[in-house]
Amino acid sequence: MTLPEIAKLGHVALVTPDLDKSLWFFRDVIGLEVTEEKDDTIYMRAWGDFEHHTFSLKAGEKAKVDHIGWKAKRPEDVQGFALLLEKAGNEVEWVKAGEETGQGEAIRFKLPSQHAFEIYYDMDKPLAEEDKRSILKNQRYKSWRKGISPRRIDHVNIATSMDISEIHDYLANQLGFKLREYVSGKDEPMKAAWMSVTNLVHDIALSPRPNAATPNQFHHISYWLDDSQDLLRAADILSEQGIKFIGPGKHGISQALYLYVMDPGSGCRVELFSGGYLIFEPDWEPIVWTEEERSVGNTYWGDTVQDKEENQLTIEA
Repeated sequence: MTLPEIAKLGHVALVTPDLDKSLWFFRDVIGLEVTEEKDDTIYMRAWGDFEHHTFSLKAGEKAKVDHIGWKAKRPEDVQGFALLLEKAGNEVEWVKAGEETGQGEAIRFKLPSQHAFEIYYDMDKPLAEEDKRSILKNQRYKSWRKGISPRRIDHVNIATSMDISEIHDYLANQLGFKLREYVSGKDEPMKAAWMSVTNLVHDIALSPRPNAATPNQFHHISYWLDDSQDLLRAADILSEQGIKFIGPGKHGISQALYLYVMDPGSGCRVELFSGGYLIFEPDWEPIVWTEEERSVGNTYWGDTVQDKEENQLTIEA
């Protein structure tokens, strides 16, 4: 029997208390394209994303991530994951085709930390409107049409007050994620982790928040920029708008260039991300960083992430 597999990160569904401000930020400043507005939800994607949406916005009383969506590798894998998760004692909710606009039948369930995940396979891949469409058949929109204009969604970082190793074990054993890099503490074998189902260093990262009010916190969503010059251009655009940010800098872990900025409508953090390395070895041995090495792992050079008070803020997921 072939075990079900996750192919890639699909989307993040954000609830915001200030829809107008969040829409301005993600559409006009970050530069995501609106693909559809339906049932009080605004669906968006980057110019290089093919699926109907990689991000959605909906108004609510407080900021939170409603769910994180993952695309299965094969159509039958949605059912396969439902069976495996239920067998392991998870409660699985079926989402009918079309209930989430553009998406086929899906399942939703919660990690031990209560982060809500969704697994789907079918998703519409609409063309862009003619006036926004690229002449290149292998991309949907004209690049650099507006705002920072990232190419695609890259990864998510979830935070929790729970033992990180427990969430790692769930992602590895139930969902097939592979451990790529991690931080090991004196009293805890795993204090933070970077995991993936693709060749990326991480499709998901796990961050500790021991004093968080709930175990299901969301640290950031990341969108990919092609190179370092794009990151500097993003800094200029944010500065022109009077929006504060952290970075640019370079992570030791992942070796990627970064810039962090907060959505003024929801407080959701966005990481603009470039560089890094890919993993092709099937027998990859996870890279271990000690607590003493953590500062280099977080910030190899540049504006330091760990020393910024605002970087400790998270929203509920």
